[in-house]
Amino acid sequence: MTQPDGWLYRINQDNTARYVLGTVGTNPLICVGVNPSTATPQRLDPTVTRVAKRARDSNFDSWIMLNLYPQRSTAPEGMHSRYLPYLKAQNEQHIAEVLQNGRHTLLAAWGELIETRDYLPEMLHSIASIAEQSSCDWMSIGSPLKRHHPRHPSRARYDMELQRFDMTTYLQRF
Repeated sequence: MTQPDGWLYRINQDNTARYVLGTVGTNPLICVGVNPSTATPQRLDPTVTRVAKRARDSNFDSWIMLNLYPQRSTAPEGMHSRYLPYLKAQNEQHIAEVLQNGRHTLLAAWGELIETRDYLPEMLHSIASIAEQSSCDWMSIGSPLKRHHPRHPSRARYDMELQRFDMTTYLQRF
């Protein structure tokens, strides 16, 4: 599949996994969700549309959507009951490539959906390690939820500000 100009779009050969979706820029807001749905550069879904708006409203020149697990599913409950190691490895490779050019702002954006599959915290630990190597800053939309998870973009009001998210403390929960 050819990549449209101005877009970052990485999928697997049969389009059952999406690793990266976003726009090209020098100061992206990089959102980390749970799993990709059906969004493409030609047709954004509601979550990605909200991420793009939040990036624009927060003075970022672009946005990138990454996920804890790359399997495409319209609902997290549709994800594999056990993760596939090769998908995890490919996802981490793509994330490392996105983050390799220095310090970025990462938006923690999985909400309580991280509890959908037992393996998702493991995925987050690996991604957080990659982000730490690049000295990335973690943010969340408003304050964390009651169970300390960061808000999902589709469930956060637009008037909620981005604020620092303490990933080290958060990871100690798992």
